[in-house]
Amino acid sequence: MKIQDIKTPAYVIDEKKLKYNLQILKDVEDRSGCKILLAQKAFSCYYEYPLIGKFISGTTASGLYEARLGKEEMGKENHVFSPAYKDDEIDEIASICDHVIFNSFSQLNKYGNKVNDIHEGKKGIGLRINPGCSTQDAAIYDPCAKGSRLGVTKDAFDAGIKKYADAFELVDGLHFHTLCEQNFDALDVTFKAFEKEFSDVLMSPGIKWLNMGGGHHITRDDYDVDGLVELIKYIKDKYNVEVYLEPGEAIALNAGYLVTSVLDIVHNDDSILILDASAACHAPDILEMPYRAPLKNSGKEGEKKYTYTLSSCTCLAGDVFGKYSFDREINIGDRLYFEDMAIYSMVKNNTFNGMALPSIYAMDDDDSCKKIKSFGYDEFKRRL
Repeated sequence: MKIQDIKTPAYVIDEKKLKYNLQILKDVEDRSGCKILLAQKAFSCYYEYPLIGKFISGTTASGLYEARLGKEEMGKENHVFSPAYKDDEIDEIASICDHVIFNSFSQLNKYGNKVNDIHEGKKGIGLRINPGCSTQDAAIYDPCAKGSRLGVTKDAFDAGIKKYADAFELVDGLHFHTLCEQNFDALDVTFKAFEKEFSDVLMSPGIKWLNMGGGHHITRDDYDVDGLVELIKYIKDKYNVEVYLEPGEAIALNAGYLVTSVLDIVHNDDSILILDASAACHAPDILEMPYRAPLKNSGKEGEKKYTYTLSSCTCLAGDVFGKYSFDREINIGDRLYFEDMAIYSMVKNNTFNGMALPSIYAMDDDDSCKKIKSFGYDEFKRRL
């Protein structure tokens, strides 16, 4: 069926756009010699993992469940970072992950030898660095914000080396992740800050790889891909290390829709559309970040002739997508298409208020939609 025929609400993954993004990332791998991993925290629709695996080198995880998913469904390189690991999970994590990255010297000291034994001396052990370089204003998304728990600062590193020198001998890679939806200029600034403080460590014989994390909007039209390629070549040539990138959003950027129908229209100062989709339940980043989701064939408030507030059918008063304008009047039964809804939607949705989770469709090169997952009452009840 076509997208206009599917039952709403529904997520639709646009495989044409997904392939477009993946071809850009494959080109970066080929030109620079780096390895790119899917950060599953942004996009975990494993139905598409066989396709994604044709273009990039593997997956990265934030914990055991994501690590298992990457291992089972893509089966390529599988990396993990967590602020802290659990005693009852570390064995399995080490057995299925090629790289295990620690957030502190104390965690490295606690689990490093165990991971090394499970890896049979092949190491694959990393330490996350906090380069102390903020390139964004929103503290909630800034791992280098004051008081951040993420990564080892230079002072903490110097102290850790003195206390845990033997444990650090197990480390063969460094990791930093500081970006969020940013262009190459932010990475360039960050790497220079990292290099200033840690170049001697990166140069040491035991370090074999550098992971520069995620937040790279590589597939955005204005991204400086050539600059990224040149930086990676510089790092590989100077420091003789493997370079990894972990984009999540860039892989599925603009590659999905949340399709919704208008159930009713009410009037209270504004004209308010009641949709069968919910910002709070189906696209929670709209309220959490917050941000204004792109909507097909719409404009900003007052930009076009007809302006509406787009809301949902939950009881949460603030469950609002925002104000949008249109060239025509919107009627009950009309369909609306929120764009860029592949990322941070399926991975963060919820069943608050008993809202059903949207079905998931894949739309192929011929714009035909195939249902790949549906949900019902059982999902709501099982989570409670």
